[in-house]
Amino acid sequence: MGRTFQTLVLDGVSRDFGTFQALRDLNLVVEKGEFIALLGPSGCGKSTALNCIAGLLPVTGGQILLDDTRIDTLRPEERGFGMVFQNYALFPHMSIRKNVGFGLRMQRVAKSEIERRVDQALEMVHLTGQGDKLPGQLSGGQQQRVAIARAVVIEPPVVLMDEPLSNLDAKLRLEMRQEIRRIHAEINATTIYVTHDQEEALSLADRIVVLRDGVIRQVGTPADLYFRPAHLDVADFMGYRNRLPGRLCGENGLDIGGAILAGRIAGEATGSRNAIAAIRPDDLHPKDDETGVPAVVAAIEFRGREFLGLARTATGQDLYFASSHPLAPGETVRLGADPERVLLFPGPAS
Repeated sequence: MGRTFQTLVLDGVSRDFGTFQALRDLNLVVEKGEFIALLGPSGCGKSTALNCIAGLLPVTGGQILLDDTRIDTLRPEERGFGMVFQNYALFPHMSIRKNVGFGLRMQRVAKSEIERRVDQALEMVHLTGQGDKLPGQLSGGQQQRVAIARAVVIEPPVVLMDEPLSNLDAKLRLEMRQEIRRIHAEINATTIYVTHDQEEALSLADRIVVLRDGVIRQVGTPADLYFRPAHLDVADFMGYRNRLPGRLCGENGLDIGGAILAGRIAGEATGSRNAIAAIRPDDLHPKDDETGVPAVVAAIEFRGREFLGLARTATGQDLYFASSHPLAPGETVRLGADPERVLLFPGPAS
């Protein structure tokens, strides 16, 4: 299929495994040239959704369209999408050049054209001169570059990536993130990228799709998801590690055992006055006055530019916070945050 499409549409897509619903009524429109991240914890359905798009799994409900053409009835090779797997999936007995050119040979492209496009792809992923080596002679990061070159050399309408960086160390993950974004921009690809790492999603994607239990919970830009998560579980996955239950007081205050924490209302309103404050550890700091939530420092560790700590309230609530100065375990602190950084979600009914 050509690369001239405008939209890839998931229309009510569902996927069942017996009585288990892995995906339920997924609706999503991906525009040509977009970088979409499917984000969520293990078992949320993100890899299942990717495999349905690729054609590796049939859908059991709904349809997938490329513009007006239904493609969920096509075999994977008829869709012509590029795929990058977590474990690279390279042929160990083939040279790098032959690995990259494999899809072109399957398409019966002329030998001279294969040579040209393989050279171009290897240059794009900074592996010029490595073509005669075997995969086992390359580092993990280089092998992943080969897998990316193999996916893009066929000039697919869509590139699908399934947690491609999870087997790499932290330094290589950061380098490869930058490379993936560069390659995406260079070839003007449409990329759908599966990850459980919110930092990866935030740094790479134009839009993020958060899934939980086979359902789309929220779709938005990285800024939308970072600053305005629509649900408590989305906030939790986007790094709002602290969750403090309390009672609403006034328009935007939360009474937590007598300490008042100001924030902004998030999520759907309910009749209950119970609420939960969600705060990122980086936004929760020791206060020099009597405001904030009192807690006792349980642990503190140095992280270079700041200290990250764990404190516990009198009711046993764990709080993760950041501090510009060291604190001693056993020390009592009052922890607070800028009200703009505190999200107040509806709590359970009384």
